[in-house]
Amino acid sequence: MINIGVLASGRGSNFQSIIDSIDRGGLAAKAACLITDNPEAYAIERAKRHNIPHVYINPAAFKSKALFYQRIADELNAFGVELVVLAGFMRVVKRPLIEAFPMRVMNIHPALLPAFKGLHAQRQALEYGVKIAGCTVHFVDEGVDTGPIILQEAVPVLPDDSEDSLSARILECEHRMYPLAIKLYAEGKLKVSGNRVKIATVMPIL
Repeated sequence: MINIGVLASGRGSNFQSIIDSIDRGGLAAKAACLITDNPEAYAIERAKRHNIPHVYINPAAFKSKALFYQRIADELNAFGVELVVLAGFMRVVKRPLIEAFPMRVMNIHPALLPAFKGLHAQRQALEYGVKIAGCTVHFVDEGVDTGPIILQEAVPVLPDDSEDSLSARILECEHRMYPLAIKLYAEGKLKVSGNRVKIATVMPIL
């Protein structure tokens, strides 16, 4: 069992999918803490319901982004966190956190990276006219959605899709993929080699 720390800025639906997977026994992990940069994030309510400690850290209280991320790293270490999971954390992670948890920060992105990085990936996909979208779980580096890819799953784009309908189907995919990626990490089945992640075995969807 590993301790995971979750960073979220909003509703935290992926946070909930991880909690549910732990509760079902499909993921041998403990949600050690939630850290948020938004005091009104619904993710806080999810943490309260499951007795998960939560910490609000106001980025405006710090003179630099580096100090903000150093404080996050310090909090995560205080909770004994081994893997950091970004679940709708709407900020680009900076060096102090990455250096504190090298190749131990995960993110999920609603596109098949390296396509459609950054914000509004689903809208970008629709505007470009692609026929296949999807989601990607990756380790975080100092770029924007540029870290080594762990898992991907494709989602077809339907002729009448809106941004909302495509986003909803991709989100269902995210809720399956994220717990699986964490499970692979917890079981020691991920090995990073350069910009590639090698998976020791193929795991079933939780």
